[in-house]
Amino acid sequence: MKQRILIVNSGGDCPGMNAVIRAVVKRAALESNWEIIGSIDGFDGILSSPYELKFLDEKSVSGIIVKGGTFLMTNNKRNPFNYPVKQSDNSIKYTDVTDQLIKNLKDLNISSIIHIGGNESHKISYQLSKKGVNIVGVPKTINNDLSITDYSFGFQSAVQIATEAVDKLVTTANSHNRVLILEVMGRNTGWIALHAAIAGGADVCLIPEIPFTIEKIIEKLESRYSIDGRGFANIVVAEGARFKGENLALSPGLIAREITARLKEKNFNHDIRETILGHLQRGGVPMAFDRILATELGVKAFETILEKKFGTMTIHKNGELTNIPLEKVIDKNNKIETTHNLIQTAKGIGISFGD
Repeated sequence: MKQRILIVNSGGDCPGMNAVIRAVVKRAALESNWEIIGSIDGFDGILSSPYELKFLDEKSVSGIIVKGGTFLMTNNKRNPFNYPVKQSDNSIKYTDVTDQLIKNLKDLNISSIIHIGGNESHKISYQLSKKGVNIVGVPKTINNDLSITDYSFGFQSAVQIATEAVDKLVTTANSHNRVLILEVMGRNTGWIALHAAIAGGADVCLIPEIPFTIEKIIEKLESRYSIDGRGFANIVVAEGARFKGENLALSPGLIAREITARLKEKNFNHDIRETILGHLQRGGVPMAFDRILATELGVKAFETILEKKFGTMTIHKNGELTNIPLEKVIDKNNKIETTHNLIQTAKGIGISFGD
């Protein structure tokens, strides 16, 4: 009987997820006794009745490396340890369904799981491994906030999209003597914002790691205008950026508007517009870098199962593929140190962090 591996996506979508799936399937095809099964829509596929599963072979993954998102679909609201179960009165009760998950795996002769996800997803991976599930994680996040891997696939594609947005906003800011604020994703880290600000030539970069003041922003912006009011400036702000001395955590999409409001409160008289890039950063064709990285991680994940190194994550560290125990992965965000060379580079070309 062939051994079976279940592939599960969870968390947000990310350029390169399809490349991981394809790599696992194509590597497994080189062996004679393995079958790969995809769980549709995260853990829903293996927990649904009837199951929503898809047998994967080389034909089914042909051409998907160039496609964004994941053809297996994903979600971030179906944690099997706190799973929404509809009751007889149509109410929802959140329940630990991991025993049912493990039973379903056994009933289907699935011996192991490859779980593609970010920090929150791999908390689930770790908990499942402690319950005896043979699981291997693959790091996925556009935010680049997993500290145990050099890069997570999807990050470079998100940076490219954000940089292209800055490029376009620079020209329209210049045309109208405006300040244009671009809000990008990143959760509690500023990697996307920092890279896009440097690559796009922004004047101000606001990130969670460096709290800022509105006065320092105004100081930089005013330096971009002549006495007659001509000039322009571009600000890139990460969604998790915060004002100095405040614990105000604004929802994504609000920090750019709050900056505008406070600039106006301080009688900053130049025209201001905001652009919330949002989920555009997650979509579209993955860059070559992310396709290659995702393929490397997919092949390594399958070979990790061959080696029976369960309860680990495949990572790219110091230019090499390796594994790390899942317990070393969770709750360790990859924050930007203020001494990081990119911070120094940005300051060296005159980018203000509002500090």
